[in-house]
Amino acid sequence: MSVCESLKGYTRKHERLADLFSLLAVALLFGTLYIVLAYHTPIVAWLKKDAVIHVPVAIALLVFDIFIMYMCLNIGATRYDDEEDERCFHTFKGRRSGSGSIGVMFSNWLHHMEQVGKKHR
Repeated sequence: MSVCESLKGYTRKHERLADLFSLLAVALLFGTLYIVLAYHTPIVAWLKKDAVIHVPVAIALLVFDIFIMYMCLNIGATRYDDEEDERCFHTFKGRRSGSGSIGVMFSNWLHHMEQVGKKHR
């Protein structure tokens, strides 16, 4: 059994933990936005001091923050899997998958809305 499968099983059995990880992802998103907007002047001044070192550090922190948010959302979303044979962390294909055709995009959006409605009842 892989780590992913055991994590899936654990979050299915402990729904409150999965909800906590989803809440942590949302809190991290809004916390990051608040910090960036509230302290934008000191952040920009810090970036201008030594752009060669500070800009890559800021980008690395932002990428790490997004990675942590993504992982929290994935852990929180694993309890919604209905099929056991799907790949790990796959809930539904979402509204943006598919080609540029209007019909395919509408069909994907409709599938997405049906899944969201089904998952949150």
